[in-house]
Amino acid sequence: MAGTVIGDGLTIEGEFSSDEEVVVFGSVRGTLSSGSTVSVGSSGTVEADINAHSLSVAGQVTGNVTSTDRVDIQAGGRLIGDVKASRLTIADGASFKGNVDMDV
Repeated sequence: MAGTVIGDGLTIEGEFSSDEEVVVFGSVRGTLSSGSTVSVGSSGTVEADINAHSLSVAGQVTGNVTSTDRVDIQAGGRLIGDVKASRLTIADGASFKGNVDMDV
C-alpha cells in the first residue's frame, strides 16, 4: 500500500501533511492535509480539520472537512463538523452532525 499509515496505538498531534494517501487507524489531533485520499479506519479517531481530495470515514472524525471530490461516511462511521465537498454519502448506520456546503 502506498502512502502513509498511522497505525493503531499511534497518536499524532499538530499539523500533518502528505501528497499521498493517508490511512488512520490510530489518532490524529490538529490539522490533516492530503493531496490524495484520507481514510479513517474503524479504530481511527481524528480530532482535526481535514483537507483532502477525498475522505472515507469508518471511525470517528471531529472537525471541519474540505474535500475537492467526495466524503463517504461508512456504516459505523461518525463525523461531527462541517463538510465542504461536491459529493457526500452517508451509509445506513453512520452518524453525521454538522452542516454541508456542496457549492465547491
